[in-house]
Amino acid sequence: MNLSALAGNQRIKEQLSLQERGRGLSHAYMISGPAGAGKHTLARLLAAAMLCTGPGEKPCGRCGPCVKTAKGLHPDVILVDGPGEGKPITVDQVRQLRADAYIRPNEGERKVYLLERADQMNPSAQNAMLKLLEEGPPYAAFLLLAENAGGLLETVRSRCESLALGPAEEPADGEAQRERRQAARELAGALERAGELELLEAAMVLDARRGREELSALLEALEGELGARAAQAADRRRLLRAVDLVKELRSAAKLNVNGGQLSGWLCAGMFDAR
Repeated sequence: MNLSALAGNQRIKEQLSLQERGRGLSHAYMISGPAGAGKHTLARLLAAAMLCTGPGEKPCGRCGPCVKTAKGLHPDVILVDGPGEGKPITVDQVRQLRADAYIRPNEGERKVYLLERADQMNPSAQNAMLKLLEEGPPYAAFLLLAENAGGLLETVRSRCESLALGPAEEPADGEAQRERRQAARELAGALERAGELELLEAAMVLDARRGREELSALLEALEGELGARAAQAADRRRLLRAVDLVKELRSAAKLNVNGGQLSGWLCAGMFDAR
């Protein structure tokens, strides 16, 4: 499998690559790890791999399903989150999810559900989810994201394959600042010149090894870099559009929108505006 966008975690990459080449990917994974470990990056890569129609290694990153998944636009990749900011998924939402799961996919061969903060669901919601894990349709796949795997009932954990991500290594402050400036320059360059696929790849830096504070700092650096380029550019329209989008992303980041969603938002905003 092509899991290069996920930082570190070589053991998990090897495990999934062996699975994909052998019996195929599972219908249920519990993806756990601390904030910034790459849970959303891995979930997005798994969803893309399950829907990928390109030749060779999956996800190919180039076929229609891969591009739509990276941009957060694929109708068969469904993000399930609580009813309000910071609230866990409810039992009623799980029941609605169950009803939706039995409706066949819109475009692909599978429907993939990403469940945010699954470890915070109460026992009633988890037991409802357990029935779906046991009895769901064969084309449905479930990715349960959790900071604390122990927050899930043992019966739920036993129905999922565990992917426990290690914490991202924290670089020294000076190194972190250099890395942030370099990432901002590279992403600004992609926003200024790159085509859609190249920008999708560059924007993954927003989801890679970024906690909330680091993500906000990167977006701040990116806005500054774009502003400096716009001041010197002959044709500033694309750069100014990027600046406006990054301002929107900075506001969204304060509301705990994750880096994977922000990268899709950024790419969609740049190319849907043409």
